[in-house]
Amino acid sequence: MVAKKRRDKEFVSSGAGASKRLSFRDFVSGRIFTRAEVVNQLPFLLFLTLLAFIYISNHFKMEKLLKEAATLNKEIQELRIEAITTSSDLMYFSKQSVILNKVKEAGVELEELTEPPRRIVLKKQ
Repeated sequence: MVAKKRRDKEFVSSGAGASKRLSFRDFVSGRIFTRAEVVNQLPFLLFLTLLAFIYISNHFKMEKLLKEAATLNKEIQELRIEAITTSSDLMYFSKQSVILNKVKEAGVELEELTEPPRRIVLKKQ
C-alpha cells in the first residue's frame, strides 16, 4: 500500500505542474523548454524536426530533377528537329536532278544514262 500511495503522489505532483499557465514570456525566454512535459516529448519533437528536414531536402531534389528533365526534353526536341532537317536535306541532295546539276557544275565529264541498266548473267561451266 505504501508503494501505491507513492505512485499516486507522483502522479498528482506531476499533474499539478501541468496546470500551470503558459505565458508569452515563457516562450520568449525559453523557459517552456525546461518544463517536464516538453522534455518528455523532446525525442518526438526531434524526430518531427528530422522528418521536416528530410521533406525539405526531398522537395529540393525533386525540383532539381524536374528542371533537369525539362532541359533534357527541350534538348531532345531540338535534336529531333535537327535530325528531320538533316534527313530532308539528304533526300533533296540524293535526287538524280540535283546530282546531275552538281556534276555539271563541278566540270566532271560524266554522262547521264540513256538506256536502262541491264543484268549480266554468267553461265556456270
